[in-house]
Order: sequence, then structure tokens, then C-alpha cells
Amino acid sequence: MMISISWGEVLPVLVSIAILIAIAVLRHYSETLTAIASVMPLNVPLGIWIFMSAGDKTSADLTRFTEALLWNIIPTLIFLVLAWWLSRAGYSLFVVIGGGYVAWGAGLLMIALLRGML
Repeated sequence: MMISISWGEVLPVLVSIAILIAIAVLRHYSETLTAIASVMPLNVPLGIWIFMSAGDKTSADLTRFTEALLWNIIPTLIFLVLAWWLSRAGYSLFVVIGGGYVAWGAGLLMIALLRGML
């Protein structure tokens, strides 16, 4: 039995893996390049690509989806600010990442409540 591969679904995953490998390599050469590669828009275009490849999507669907992305980037910024603050205060990697995720979850909940999604 032959399995059919949908390259429209597989290619975004392969691109994200390639970028993660690039980040792992870059960390040996430049903190700045590693930081840039770490925050580059990776999941956003891949998410848009996957969303739009799901069938009969229109420009209006894309507009609604990108608006949701815009709102939901706010908790990610909160994650980064808290991670920076906790690392400056000398906390461990576990606390920095864990605290960042707690702040991200709280920010996501606030956005959902403000937008009437819950």
C-alpha cells in the first residue's frame, strides 16, 4: 500500500526542524545571531501556511487568523519580559522558563477573557 505525502503539510515541519538545527549551530558562533534566529518569525508563517492550506480559505479567513495571531503574541512578549527579569534577578533556567510559561498562560487567559472567548 502506497502512502501519499502532502508536502504542503510536511514542508513547514521540515523548515522548522532546519531552523532549530541552525540555531543549535549558531550558538557556537554568535549570541546575537542565535538570539535573532530564536525570535525570528518561524511559527507564525508556518501556522499561516498550514492554516491556509486547509482548503477553501478566503482573504477574510486569513484576516481573522492573523488578527488572532496579533492578539496572541502579547502573552509571548509577557513571557520574554518576565524571563529577562527573572534571569537578571539570578534565578535558575528552570525558574526562568517555568515562570515565563506561567506568565504566558496568565496572559493568554487575560486575552481570552478580554476578547470574550471564555
